[in-house]
Amino acid sequence: MDNKINKKAIRKAGILSIIPGLGQFYNKQPLKGIIFMSINILFIIELLTFGISSIQNFLTLGTVPIRDNSMFFLVEGTLQIIILFIYLVVWILNIIDARKTARVYLLDGSRKSSSITILKNVWQKGFPYILTIPAYIVMLFVIVFPVLVTLFMAFTNYDFFHTPPAHLIDWTGLSNFFSLIFLSAYRSTFISVLWWTLVWAIVASTLQIILGILTAVIVNQDFVKGKRFFRTIFLLPWAVPAFITIMSFSNIFNDSMGAINIQVISLINYLLPFIHIPMIPWKTNPFWTKTALIMIQTWLGFPFIFVIVTGVLQSIPNELYEAAKMDGANFWQRFTKITLPMILFATTPVMITQYTGNFNNFNIIYLFNAGGPGDVGGGAGTTDILISWIYKLTVGDSPQFGMASAVTIIISIIVVGVSLAVFKKAHTFDSEEMM
Repeated sequence: MDNKINKKAIRKAGILSIIPGLGQFYNKQPLKGIIFMSINILFIIELLTFGISSIQNFLTLGTVPIRDNSMFFLVEGTLQIIILFIYLVVWILNIIDARKTARVYLLDGSRKSSSITILKNVWQKGFPYILTIPAYIVMLFVIVFPVLVTLFMAFTNYDFFHTPPAHLIDWTGLSNFFSLIFLSAYRSTFISVLWWTLVWAIVASTLQIILGILTAVIVNQDFVKGKRFFRTIFLLPWAVPAFITIMSFSNIFNDSMGAINIQVISLINYLLPFIHIPMIPWKTNPFWTKTALIMIQTWLGFPFIFVIVTGVLQSIPNELYEAAKMDGANFWQRFTKITLPMILFATTPVMITQYTGNFNNFNIIYLFNAGGPGDVGGGAGTTDILISWIYKLTVGDSPQFGMASAVTIIISIIVVGVSLAVFKKAHTFDSEEMM
């Protein structure tokens, strides 16, 4: 009989808390009840004054040009969705709190709890949540909010011919994604740009990682003198702003006046006339432009890997190498069995960020040759990667914001999917849990 009464009381507390605050009043917790009820009242006021109209405008994106700005409606509606989500979380927590409190009070035979006791419990048990909740709220509006706006924009026809407020934006569903897949002009451009993006990210990142590991291992050897000097030299590409370095290399690789063709190749041909290397069209031939981009990124990216790997190498106990030498292991065996596994174990997350970073490395692609030479259709150049193509889709003569948003979503899915798969394969999250 008592169990039935207890279950009934718990169920009653949960049902009452459907209206936030009533379940807390039922549990004799007026302070909690006032807080939850105040949040509920504020939400209702917000919903009546702003929320309902925002949702309606979000669904229609306006009906009268000039008077209605579809972009404003899209942004306001997205903001209201986040507010609804926050309220839903508070509403669910309110029900959980009412049922949990009723269960606890019925077990100890008491249904009274002073406000001071509640505040003490919140301070002692909920202190971590007090600190993190503001950060999560800020994250919702700073990170999630623009991401949602971009996501929703991908399902509209927001382009040059539908620019607010002179024109209205309409919901078009998956048409932008279908165009990328089935429309021949966009499909060929998307496949070409995606293929080069993958090649660029994999080759450039792999080379900078290999060079970073190689230089760190060599400098860390006992027979190398002047380690500080070499470490300083290897850090120079990282110390100089990338913007300046890329612009400098853009001039160095110039076809007609660049130092590579005019000085380096000419000097080689002068000293070794039997070789005769022709002038290389670094910025007018897509293959050589891509080669130059990969070499420049290797130069720019390896110092970071060098620093990280140097720290790992200095933490490896010398006893491991001494034991390996006693067992007859040569340099290559010591490197593959001790050094490399230790490096990869400690730096796998960092190595993955090199690939994801280069996947979206806009600066070098745009600053070196603006995605040229030539084009592959759809406003994309022969060396454009997805992120630089998105830029051209939004700032060109006929901007296509909806299509750019669709490509952005595809980029996000690729980067997040590959990163999670590699992290799982490398057991990175398992290592963090063990710690």
